[in-house]
Amino acid sequence: MALLSTIVPCYNEEENILPYYEEFMKNRSFFEKNGLSYELIYVDDGSKDGTLQAIKKLIATDPNVHVLSFSRNFGKEAAMYAGMQMARGDYVCIMDCDLQDPPSLLPELYGYLQQDYDMAATRRATRKGEPPLRSWFAHRFYNLINKYSETEIVDGARDYRLMKRQVVDAILSLTEYNRFSKGIFSWVGFRVKWVDYDNVERAHGKTKWSFWGLFSYAMDGIVAFSSAPLKAASILGFLFCLLAFAMIIFTIVRRLIFGDPTSGWPSLVCIILLVSGVQMLCLGAIGQYLEKTYLEVKNRPIYIIKEKI
Repeated sequence: MALLSTIVPCYNEEENILPYYEEFMKNRSFFEKNGLSYELIYVDDGSKDGTLQAIKKLIATDPNVHVLSFSRNFGKEAAMYAGMQMARGDYVCIMDCDLQDPPSLLPELYGYLQQDYDMAATRRATRKGEPPLRSWFAHRFYNLINKYSETEIVDGARDYRLMKRQVVDAILSLTEYNRFSKGIFSWVGFRVKWVDYDNVERAHGKTKWSFWGLFSYAMDGIVAFSSAPLKAASILGFLFCLLAFAMIIFTIVRRLIFGDPTSGWPSLVCIILLVSGVQMLCLGAIGQYLEKTYLEVKNRPIYIIKEKI
């Protein structure tokens, strides 16, 4: 029998553990019909509630349920990477346990993998129920990164996807510390089938993503898959050098022809503030890349396991 490994990252999802499992197990007849066995790998990302205890209760009743528990919160990217390292399946699926990724889509995703696709990935057709401001910024992020990056990242793409073993092995070969999986999934290539579905509200609890958390995540994606900020800093520096030389020549010519001394300290202050602001902006862009390089060369582990069952 082929093995389907499903990776479920969890952070403070105590209320969703059992509902997700019950929804996932509605696919049991589909597994049997297609000769599939399954393993369900929960990755507890340093939860502070009863998430781990809820998973252990499931393990006591179903030997196909496993758990990796981190020593602290390392983030969803680390949880997905750890789950893929543990997964033994011929097919590997990633989905959230808050039921925003409907397990009922699994048969459809599996069907596409039987049609010579290497990966079946999901994307939200709408963002209904999401705050309008967040939706607007999300669209702008995808427009921006696709304009300046060679790696296409589909607007509305979810981490929810089903992959063949070859794809998973390719992803695991990328051992970078600063991970942006949406970009990695696209960068490795392979033949992908996109499946649209309407946005689904969380079953229980509140999202762990704040606006600034998403903004930081978006910045990580831009830095990871585009060098546009560095190029923009170089172009701005070059333009301001041209402007400075032009202003020097203008000042000298005006002094020689009109005998008018340079005056107007308010305009001078404004120019200094403008140039200083551009310099700080450019240094900030360079600093983002230096920060990522600094974290990479430390060669720290992506995650630390406290408990494995």
